[in-house]
Amino acid sequence: MTVRETVDNVTATALPLSKIKESIPRLFGIPSGVPGLDDLFFTFEYEGEEVKKVPLGGFPSSAVIHITGVPDTGKSLMGEQFALSQASRGYNVLFVSVEIPTPFLAQSLKERARALRIDWEDIEDRIFVLDITKYPELRDNIVRLDRVISETIEENNIKSTVVDSITGLYEGKEMLARTIVRKLYEVMKRYYQTSIFISQKRSSHEEESAEAAGGYAVPHILDCTIVLSKMVLSSKALANLYNRPLGDTIHTLRIDGCRMCGHDRRTHLVEIDERGIIKLVGPVENLIRR
Repeated sequence: MTVRETVDNVTATALPLSKIKESIPRLFGIPSGVPGLDDLFFTFEYEGEEVKKVPLGGFPSSAVIHITGVPDTGKSLMGEQFALSQASRGYNVLFVSVEIPTPFLAQSLKERARALRIDWEDIEDRIFVLDITKYPELRDNIVRLDRVISETIEENNIKSTVVDSITGLYEGKEMLARTIVRKLYEVMKRYYQTSIFISQKRSSHEEESAEAAGGYAVPHILDCTIVLSKMVLSSKALANLYNRPLGDTIHTLRIDGCRMCGHDRRTHLVEIDERGIIKLVGPVENLIRR
C-alpha cells in the first residue's frame, strides 16, 4: 500500500522498499589517494556459516566523508590527494574552495600532482573549482550555493566533490551549521557523489573527538568521520614510548564512525613527508610495541 499526504501543495509519499530497488546504489570502494587508508574500510561476504571480511578498497561509494582536525594535521592534503587520484583515473571532480582563491589552490594541486607523479596535463580539465572566495554571496546563501553546485555536477558529469572547508560557510553563525551541512549533504546524496567535507576544530575541542566547529551536528549528519590529530613528544617518556626523537611530532588518523560499511577502529600513525604527501604507516599500537 502507498501512503500519500499533501502539505502546502506538496505531496509526500511513503513507498515500500520494493518500489525503489532500482535506485539502491551498489557498495564499492572509491580510492582515497592516501596510501594505507583504503583497506581500513571493509564489507563482508557470507558463504553458509562462514563470514569473510573483504576490504572495500577505498571510501564507500556515494558516502560523504567528514575530515576534521586541528591545523597542520593533513586535512587539506587528504582532500587534494583524493581529487588528484580521482582525476587521474578519468573522473571529473568538483573542488569547492571556501577559503583559498583558485590560483593558489591550483598551485598547491600542481605541486601535489608532481610529487605523486601525476601528469598535470592529463587532469587539469577534470578538476572543476568553485571559488567561494570570489563569490562571497554564495557563502552567505546556502540555497544559491546548492543550486550552483547542482548545476555544475549535472553539466560536467561530476563524480566526486571536495568542500574545503565547510566551516567557512558558517563562520560567526554556528547555530546554522546543522542547516547548512544538511542542505549540502542532501545535494551530494541526490547526485550520488563520493565527497569529502573538511571542517576545523575550535581550540576548546578535544583533538581526538569527532566534534568540530558547529558541534556534533556535523558528524551526526555526515556518513563517516575521520579525525586527524598530532602530538609533540615533549618528554623523554613519550619519546621512548613512541620510539621517536624527543621533540618530534607524530600525526595520527582514526575513523570515528562510518554508517556505510565496516571500518578499522584503531588509531593509525600518519606520515606527512617533505613534499606534503600524506600516507598511513600502521596502527599506533605497533609503533609502541617496537
